[in-house]
Amino acid sequence: MIRHGLVSCMAFLVCCAAMLTASESSAAEVNLYSARSHYGSEPAFEAFTRKTGIRVNTFGGSGQEIFERLRAEGDKTRADVLVTVDAGNLWNAARHGLLARVESAALAADVPAHLRDPEGRWFGLTLRVRTIVYGTQRVRPDQLSTYEALGAPRWKGRLCLRSSSHIYNQSLLATWIERSGEAKVEEIVRGWVRNDPAIIASDTKILEAVAAGQCDVGIANTYYLARLLAKDPQFPVAPFWADQAGAGVHVNISGAGVTAHAQNRPQAVALLEYLASPEAQSAFADGNFEYPANPRVPAHAILRGWGTFRQDTTPVAAAGEFQAAAVRLADRAGYR
Repeated sequence: MIRHGLVSCMAFLVCCAAMLTASESSAAEVNLYSARSHYGSEPAFEAFTRKTGIRVNTFGGSGQEIFERLRAEGDKTRADVLVTVDAGNLWNAARHGLLARVESAALAADVPAHLRDPEGRWFGLTLRVRTIVYGTQRVRPDQLSTYEALGAPRWKGRLCLRSSSHIYNQSLLATWIERSGEAKVEEIVRGWVRNDPAIIASDTKILEAVAAGQCDVGIANTYYLARLLAKDPQFPVAPFWADQAGAGVHVNISGAGVTAHAQNRPQAVALLEYLASPEAQSAFADGNFEYPANPRVPAHAILRGWGTFRQDTTPVAAAGEFQAAAVRLADRAGYR
């Protein structure tokens, strides 16, 4: 009787332990601050939850809003993961001690070295390609070559650019400064300025201006063009892969890092590893018409239709490291 009672008691305790483990697993979660436009409706997050049972709680805002929120919350933050756009934003968050180092063989294998922080504090998950765009009814591809060539006299009064104050262009110039030095980059920018470019407030409006004939060429992130083509396949603008005989086309990232005060660090690392994996990359990239950071994963069909390109492999961390220098350079060159 006593032995039978002990066995029953042990069985009961094992059962309780199993129930507790299941309860803890079902309650597992990861809290994410996201500056991506989906703000939590990402199919990749939903797939992660189905695969692991870990719930993803997402809080959205602009890159600057989320940065300020993380700084203000300090060690009281709920955030386990920061997801934001532009390597400059990730570099800045790491510089202010908001992100923690992660050592992960999976992330090292899935994210190329130039698309991640050398100290492992953030990782690129998608590529944001910024290249030349042109009106297909007025410009031939053989008239285009490099970013620098947009400063040639033939493009005077025909060029649209976004303001130099926007982080996309600051990161573009900062990356070039790392690769070529300030003197060369200033020469390129002064060439653009001599052509009296129309300064337009958004990439989408640049593309619409090119389509309408207000300008013939511009510089924009390709995912904005893909969104327009998804709605209207006859939209008369196409990308041109710049600098293919030189350094390659400029790339930036949308990426993520584990926060310095993450309360759910194992779940946070698991989420980053999943988002960089071939299983999740297409879903994560396709939602914004960006290119997968993982080179083993094919891009969306619209992007594949543009053909392949050689990318500039200058480390994207330069977008943060030389951001201040880029701002000063644009000011010297008269680029508004």
